[in-house]
Order: sequence, then C-alpha cells, then structure tokens
Amino acid sequence: MSLHNKQSGFTLIEMMIVIAILGIFAGIAIPNYLSYMPKHRLNGAARQVMGDLMAARMKAVSLNHRVKVFFYSNHEYKICDDADNNGTVTDGEGDVQLRDIQNEYSDVTFDSSNPPDPVFSSRGTATNPTITFQNSSGSKDITISIAGRVKIN
Repeated sequence: MSLHNKQSGFTLIEMMIVIAILGIFAGIAIPNYLSYMPKHRLNGAARQVMGDLMAARMKAVSLNHRVKVFFYSNHEYKICDDADNNGTVTDGEGDVQLRDIQNEYSDVTFDSSNPPDPVFSSRGTATNPTITFQNSSGSKDITISIAGRVKIN
C-alpha cells in the first residue's frame, strides 16, 4: 500500500502571476471605460430632457392649455403651465417643475446663448426650437417639430 502525500492549492508564485495579469488587464480597461463616460452622460442628459419635453406635451393636451419649458441657465430648466388659461405662460405659473441636469450628468450643459423656451399647445403642437447639449465628448441636439414631435439628433 503506497501512501501519497498529495497537496492541492496554488503556490505563491502562481498567485503573483495571476495578480500581475489582472493588473495589466485593469490598466488597459480603466482608461477605455473613463473615456466612454462623458459620451454616456451626454446621451443620458439628452434622454432626460427629451422625456421631460414629451411629458410637457402630454400635460398640455391633458390639461387643455399651454405648457412652456423655460431654459434659464446652462443646466437648469422649469416646466410651467398656463394655470389661469389666459393664453400665455409666465415663469413660475401653474404647477412648476424645476429640473437640473447636473444633478446626474455633472459635465453636461445647454447652449445658453439663445435659450429656446418651447411652448406646447393644448393640441400637442409646439414652437420648434433646437436645444443643444455639450460636454467634452461633443454635442447633441434635441429638435421639436411644429407638430410637437421631440427627437434627439
């Protein structure tokens, strides 16, 4: 009867080699991931504002009066409705919803040189501005057609 003293496990050298290989892979992957993040934040901010614009359009139709979105800084906007139903929407009128895209998308800004301030009518039609977003990865535009369709370009 032969008795073998069998040991299982990894040696210290084998563990060091595995850790070194994982370090090399992490060194390659992390810079690629970090360069992708600004583009991801730009797309996310554009989708958030597009969703809010579509919700403003639905609100205008459901309440049967105008809803206006005020872009008043390079990262903040308000959604206001014509509560007194006089045909004009003033800043702060109605059920005001304040939004700041930099709460979630820290480096994304609007083109604040010419704020668009779209207005949605009770029939779902709209003024047709273009809202431009930008950060270090580039820019994205949201366009609103005269029929009220909102899309990202």
